[in-house]
Amino acid sequence: MQTQVTFRHFKGHHPELHTTAVELAAGFAKYYDGIISANVEFINDNEKVVSFIVQVQGAILSSTDSSDDFHKSLLSAADKMKSQIIKHKEKH
Repeated sequence: MQTQVTFRHFKGHHPELHTTAVELAAGFAKYYDGIISANVEFINDNEKVVSFIVQVQGAILSSTDSSDDFHKSLLSAADKMKSQIIKHKEKH
């Protein structure tokens, strides 16, 4: 599975957020083995927004969450994505 992490409106590098995002995206594979790719996008605007876009066989799943902290947003968006992956697996 390919994982791409994008940072928008950031100054500097954030390796800890990058590493955590890649680990969470890799963890999706234990729920469904048909995942083709995952994109994680961090957007630094008024709120700290994290978006997951996961391409699976036959569909594209997305989840987004925002809060005042990137780690909170990341974990919440990952939980939403896990539930979508499980629902998709059960339907197919």
